[in-house]
Amino acid sequence: VISMETDKDHIHLLLGYYATDRICDIVKAIKQETTHYLWGKHKSILAKHYWEKKIFWSSGYFACSIGEVSAETIERYIESQG
Repeated sequence: VISMETDKDHIHLLLGYYATDRICDIVKAIKQETTHYLWGKHKSILAKHYWEKKIFWSSGYFACSIGEVSAETIERYIESQG
């Protein structure tokens, strides 16, 4: 994770990864690990809102590559969110 910022209902991440990595697998791993961590840390709070399943994230995501834009520009954009 190069840069991260959160908002009420979404998160912005600038990630570095290998060309052989699939973005869907990266997103899946992030969602799984953070869900497991948050449920372990805040079970009593989350159980009030997510009583059927131990979920935290929606099933979808949006991803794009930065193309010709510099990583620094994207970092500044992410830091200005939230």
